[in-house]
Amino acid sequence: MSGEAEAASRAASKRFEGLVTVRTKAIKGKGAWYWAHLEPVLLPHPETGLPKSVKLKCSLCHSLFSASNPSRTASEHLKRGTCSNFSSPSPSPPSASAPPLTPSPPHDRLKSPKTSPRPALSKDQVHSAFDLLFDWFYQSFGSLSLSALHHPKFHAFLTHLGLPNHIPKELSGPRLDSRLAQAQADSDAKIRDALFFQLSTHGWNTHSPPLCCSHPDRLVKFLVNLPNGTTVFQKALFTSAVDNSNYAQELLSDTLSAVAGSAGLHRCVGIVADKFKAKALRSLEIQHHWMVNTCCQVQGLSALIKDFTRDLPLFASVVEACSKLARFINGDCRVRTVFLRCREMDCAGLIRVPSPKCDPLKNFHLALPMLEDVLASARVIQMVVMEDVFKVACMEDPTAREVAGMVQSEAFWNELDAVFSLVKLVKGMVDDVEAERPMIGRCLPLWEELKGKVKEWCGKYNIAEGPVEKIVDKRFRKNYHPAWSAAFILDPLYLIKDASGKYLPPFKCLTREQEKDVDKLLTRLATREEAHVVLMELMKWRSEGLDPLYAQAVQMKQRDPVTGKMKVANPLSSRLVWETCLSEFKSLGKIAVRLIFLHATSCGFKSSNWSFMRKISANKQSRVAVERAQKMIYIAAHAKLERRDFSSEEEKDAELFALSGSEEDGMLAEVYADAPLV
Repeated sequence: MSGEAEAASRAASKRFEGLVTVRTKAIKGKGAWYWAHLEPVLLPHPETGLPKSVKLKCSLCHSLFSASNPSRTASEHLKRGTCSNFSSPSPSPPSASAPPLTPSPPHDRLKSPKTSPRPALSKDQVHSAFDLLFDWFYQSFGSLSLSALHHPKFHAFLTHLGLPNHIPKELSGPRLDSRLAQAQADSDAKIRDALFFQLSTHGWNTHSPPLCCSHPDRLVKFLVNLPNGTTVFQKALFTSAVDNSNYAQELLSDTLSAVAGSAGLHRCVGIVADKFKAKALRSLEIQHHWMVNTCCQVQGLSALIKDFTRDLPLFASVVEACSKLARFINGDCRVRTVFLRCREMDCAGLIRVPSPKCDPLKNFHLALPMLEDVLASARVIQMVVMEDVFKVACMEDPTAREVAGMVQSEAFWNELDAVFSLVKLVKGMVDDVEAERPMIGRCLPLWEELKGKVKEWCGKYNIAEGPVEKIVDKRFRKNYHPAWSAAFILDPLYLIKDASGKYLPPFKCLTREQEKDVDKLLTRLATREEAHVVLMELMKWRSEGLDPLYAQAVQMKQRDPVTGKMKVANPLSSRLVWETCLSEFKSLGKIAVRLIFLHATSCGFKSSNWSFMRKISANKQSRVAVERAQKMIYIAAHAKLERRDFSSEEEKDAELFALSGSEEDGMLAEVYADAPLV
């Protein structure tokens, strides 16, 4: 099948799924009335059988229509009387428990249809239905509200199916314990079968939002990365002692002992954690010489924005200038009126300004919306300054004159664009790292790529490179770990083809200090008896490298159908090469397979529904409630990782409704324009 046909098939399927979702929401009372009578239909290609196009079928007369504009179809087919089986629309969207809709009688009220007695379900059928229902609830925990199970319409649905409605009573107890035992047994078996593993922990970051303002606890998650590429959930704890290194070290040690079991801690090759005091990681590394403990790269890169805000004067001057501009436009009633009138075409309001109580330079994420609004309103602001009202204000107020000077200065807009562009650059790299979850060998190339982009940014905006490079280098050194260099050298993915055709490790990309780091780290990771052998084998690896055939196989890439980016075809091939083709490196190989396996990020998956977690935190005095929540968190997390689902429910909803093309955007706008306000 051609690429165009395949793309068209995917687009048709996505459009169909979007229409079905919109219709489902409408039938539940959150959309336009006409969806009760229009049903999306996916038509296959006559030759391939793959999805070809999407149509709307009238459920009253079974006619087919284009799916490009459901509102227009409803107006022309239903309201104008084209459909002979339709009388008039219902005054409000139908509820989820309404019977199948039929043409409305003249008084515009639906009659309840006569239903035949439903045969009672057998005990086995009820048990099987409940098993599926509870699996769905447990695996959706955190994104599904407990109160939803008490909804009268849900109880009516169960009764309609012939099921008892005492579900909330069975959520905890033997059924929950059974599901937990199954998930734990599966996780324990995977960890037990692995030759080694890496502990990943996330939630220590003091900059992440607390669960509740009055209860500053955070949910710290512990996961286990395995050599076969899978991740296993270990546990989640509510904790407030995020800044205490001794407490963190104690908690990490206890978790390691629980995961390693009787097989011993030697199977744990390292820990990756989001940012907290690194003293605990270093201390554990000293105690266990075979471990490599690093901080998450998402946190390291994100911290750069804070560094720029604190150490680059450009950020301070731009934030101060934008604050003065925004507060004047928002605060002067005459100017504000003109600004809002000129901005009506963008359907936008006033410029978002941080609270006077906060320091935007210390909390730059609060100032970013303001910069975004000012930059997006550049044309409008320049028009406002030219208005007579603003000219009068300039004669009366020195602040107005200062604002006018800024707005009419090309340097101000260039500097604002420069700051916003740099933040966007770093955030883009953070998003890529979070999505790709690279191995530790990728860290050096990642930072080199960042340095190159920052250098280009300096040239584009005519900014001195020295101070900016100094800030990036300082953050690099703060996050750097010798394992970055060692994994970069040992991973066949980064071998470089020389003039003779050999694929050799990229030692020339390392500094002299980084080369020394490789020797020191490998010596530490090896046993005392094998340390000198490892260094000898490293010299051989440096001079001989890998057979070109195997190197090319490891470095082979293919295009990711989702992102469109080129990715390594087989991520596990780097380790497999060391275990098979490079078996002569007996001592170095044992270290290499562990080093290049290490993950550089700790973001295993994203938690959903922080508001639900606040309730659990606020109820922390109830030990039973906390234990029950932890059990459900474990089951839900285990299911997400089994599906290799690392996104949050909010991201899924956003992706589902981000339908491509203007037709879908228009359709969604029409649907929600008719939806009731809640």
